[in-house]
Amino acid sequence: MRHGLGEGFVSIVGAGPGDPELITVKALKAIRAADVILYDRLVNVELLTYGDSLAERIYCGKAPGRHAMTQDMIQRRMIDSALEGKRVVRLKGGDPFVFGRGGEEALALAARGIPYEVIPGITSAIGAAAASGIPLTHRGVAASFACVTGSRCPGAETGEDGEDGGSPAVQWELLAHAVDTLVIYMGVSQLKEIRSELLRHGKAASTPVALIESGTTRRQRTFTSTLGEVHKLAAAVQISNPALIVIGAAVLVRDQLAQLERQAASMIG
Repeated sequence: MRHGLGEGFVSIVGAGPGDPELITVKALKAIRAADVILYDRLVNVELLTYGDSLAERIYCGKAPGRHAMTQDMIQRRMIDSALEGKRVVRLKGGDPFVFGRGGEEALALAARGIPYEVIPGITSAIGAAAASGIPLTHRGVAASFACVTGSRCPGAETGEDGEDGGSPAVQWELLAHAVDTLVIYMGVSQLKEIRSELLRHGKAASTPVALIESGTTRRQRTFTSTLGEVHKLAAAVQISNPALIVIGAAVLVRDQLAQLERQAASMIG
């Protein structure tokens, strides 16, 4: 354990999309060296077992309408612990700079002159899509992808992490045609509005869509549909957060892979 004023250090760490084995080696080293670990709601708690037995573990997760700690409280605890000379790990699901408010935390630390590092993690878009057999880019099908938050849809109040979606609103009129694959975080509760916006701006109703719930974990469920019908599917299967919406022709690769795997299995059998 570290002691003395001015010796503290903060690691803003991406824990990955849910599977604890997807954590980076550098992130594990930071967890093992930490005096204080502040962890979010979507962090796999198995990762906490890698910390020192004497390390303080502080839950600061946010769910819609239920915050264990406000963002200001989290940042104050990070700063105070670092000023006490402690090594602090701020452990966040996915990547800390992708809808993780890691940038805000880095700015707060920098403003106080506290040394810190940012350790990237596999963001949910990449991890969950890959675990579902959906390439975000695919030669001849998709040459670009974009990640966007669905919590800024018309009528949305909070995102998946319980935070206000804020402004400006997502420019669906541009996203409908600007990229080949669209990955939407925190959008399940606003799926009908997202669908309507994209259709209104010319996205074809036949566009393939995947819903991925609890990606990369043992609880993962993946369903495919079309933009015109996806809201009905989501209601039928009772999709819930954490979940991603993937929109674009690359979703069809999942079905192609499944068909080839069935063919290979039948040949072996």
